[in-house]
Amino acid sequence: MSSIINELKSRILVLDGAMGTIIQTYNLEEDDFRGEKFKDHKSPLKGNNDLLSITQPKIIKEIHRGYLNAGADIIETNTFSSTSIAMEDYGLENSVYELNYESAKIAKEVVSEFKENKYVAGSIGPTNKTASMSPDVNDPGFRAIHFDELVKSYKEQVKGLYEGGSDILFIETVFDTLNAKAALMAVDNYFEENNVSIPVMLSGTITDKSGRTLSGQTVNAFLISISHFPLLSVGFNCALGTKDLKPYMKRLSDNTNFYTSSHPNAGLPNAFGEYDQSPENMVEQMREFLDENLVNIIGGCCGTTYDHIKLIAEEVKKYKPRVIPNE
Repeated sequence: MSSIINELKSRILVLDGAMGTIIQTYNLEEDDFRGEKFKDHKSPLKGNNDLLSITQPKIIKEIHRGYLNAGADIIETNTFSSTSIAMEDYGLENSVYELNYESAKIAKEVVSEFKENKYVAGSIGPTNKTASMSPDVNDPGFRAIHFDELVKSYKEQVKGLYEGGSDILFIETVFDTLNAKAALMAVDNYFEENNVSIPVMLSGTITDKSGRTLSGQTVNAFLISISHFPLLSVGFNCALGTKDLKPYMKRLSDNTNFYTSSHPNAGLPNAFGEYDQSPENMVEQMREFLDENLVNIIGGCCGTTYDHIKLIAEEVKKYKPRVIPNE
């Protein structure tokens, strides 16, 4: 904790970019996802990017290394969907610990190749179910998942990420704050039961220009809901591009004593669902974040590549980090 806090006091740290965007460039097929270990698995596995940490670790290491060479200070593990809840779609609930452990382990191995301080953030995604809202328009009281189930699932993920060597746990792309609170409880329970602790980052997502999360919270409401936990940082990522995310990052920065993070998409998706904002244009928009001193950690989400992170890393060297109020 002290190492990364010292870093954050002296400079803006750079988070990596999109894992899935780079994976798509490899044009992998079903057999690539299965590997030898899962060649006889009953369900289709193509598209399960997290599984590649086990079946194609060289590719995942190559992607981590690419982002670190581009200037990233923090790389996220390939575990965005590595909960039993999300892996149920693939019939891989029993592989969750291995997915998280191996993903953290290989990320840590790549980090060890660098002389500079580099950190592994264990990525904890929102799952594909929400505890606050019903998926059934005819039954608003129905819930596809309950709080205790989320805590149990997240705790299994936390165990794998921690034991695999993560330096940080990163609860990200929060669209339902109740899910995030379950993740925080899972982290707290694991830390207390094992007498351990590592820094925890948390990042929500503003789903549209209304300035609210999917579960309806404003920036301030979201912040109040999660500020009971001693977070390293709080921020926003995904959903919006840099330009549209900026006013919400300002509101967040003005109202928190946590360090702040942001990793927006490479613009908004085009008619084909693709992200085509250039690195140059993205960095141009990010200068507003930097000029107004809104962030301590910055990187990229959907559609961002090595080139985006390289330009971001070069740009942030010109700026001082956001100063936490009353620090």
